[in-house]
Amino acid sequence: LQVDLWQPSSPFQIVEGTVTDVRVPQNTTRSLLPYLQQANIQYTVLISDLQQAIENQTGERSHRNRRSLSEYNYEVYHSLEEIEDWMQYVNRTYSDLIHMFSVGKSYEGRPLYVLKLGKRSRPYKKAVWIDCGIHAREWIGPAFCQWFVKEALQTYQTDPDMRKMLTQLYFYIMPVFNVDGYHFSWTNDRFWRKTRSKNVRFHCHGVDANRNWKVKWCDQGASLHPCDDTYCGPFPESEPEVKAVAHFLRKHRKQIKAYLSFHAYAQMLLYPYSYKYATIPNFNCVESAAYNAVNALQSAYGVRYRYGPASSTLYVSSGSSMDWAYKNGIPYAFAFELRDTGHFGFLLPETLIKPTCTETMLAVKNITLHLLKKCH
Repeated sequence: LQVDLWQPSSPFQIVEGTVTDVRVPQNTTRSLLPYLQQANIQYTVLISDLQQAIENQTGERSHRNRRSLSEYNYEVYHSLEEIEDWMQYVNRTYSDLIHMFSVGKSYEGRPLYVLKLGKRSRPYKKAVWIDCGIHAREWIGPAFCQWFVKEALQTYQTDPDMRKMLTQLYFYIMPVFNVDGYHFSWTNDRFWRKTRSKNVRFHCHGVDANRNWKVKWCDQGASLHPCDDTYCGPFPESEPEVKAVAHFLRKHRKQIKAYLSFHAYAQMLLYPYSYKYATIPNFNCVESAAYNAVNALQSAYGVRYRYGPASSTLYVSSGSSMDWAYKNGIPYAFAFELRDTGHFGFLLPETLIKPTCTETMLAVKNITLHLLKKCH
């Protein structure tokens, strides 16, 4: 029985008493359901026709009114081309606040674009790094990164908090980390997760870009098999995308004080460590930042997020970007798992983009303002 694990991402993380979300091909359900019944395993069908659900989300794309960029719709999902056009547009239009640059090229040769956002108020400022879309199928990530930029640009004049953030800090925002995979999730396989590098021996594509970092690489929670969803790659930073971002972060490690990575789905705010059960040295500061951020998020629509060290809150995984950032001297490293908890999974409807981004925005602002206050 071949199934695609949605939650957790690796079979080693399935333990008694937890819920597991799986996607199964149509012809497999006939044998799987009786098997689950015999084994006395409770199950619920969350989405009965996945193909239909996908088409509902991307079907209208072709004849969706492609309005001008000045009326860009932040409440729908956008293809890689649309996101890159949008980045060029904000770069041109808001040149006083935005500087667009590339940190390298992807495996398939696409530029890896980053937006530097902030007032050029003084030569040296601390910075916050934000990336979205490390995993291709988690579309709500790139949607949030764009939302964050929109909010910053639109409220900078009127919101004192936003003004303070953009005056005192720079934000490095990477709306689509895994550009090849994201493009592939639009054109070929909606549930693609990994990068698109080729493996010669196995004829499998891709590496899990969140298991490819040089921190306890390919240990627990990562796979050595190239065809697995959590494949750690042939060696750390084997993926040009990971290598390029790691290089950039290393170069700016003195300046960057926070690393925020956006994933889906689980409704969690995670901090290190991911690869072991241990308490980080600056636990009190990070824990209080997480606690306040989750409360701020909940204040919008009552959506509850769990928070805590990734290893005990979600599961143990090695080679993650968050652990790497923390190990490389970035004191605040967080990974968000956005909505939902499994009802829609990776197919979060477009109607939920706005509430999800609105509440997440409150959490991110909260963390950023925490950063500007000294925590001891």
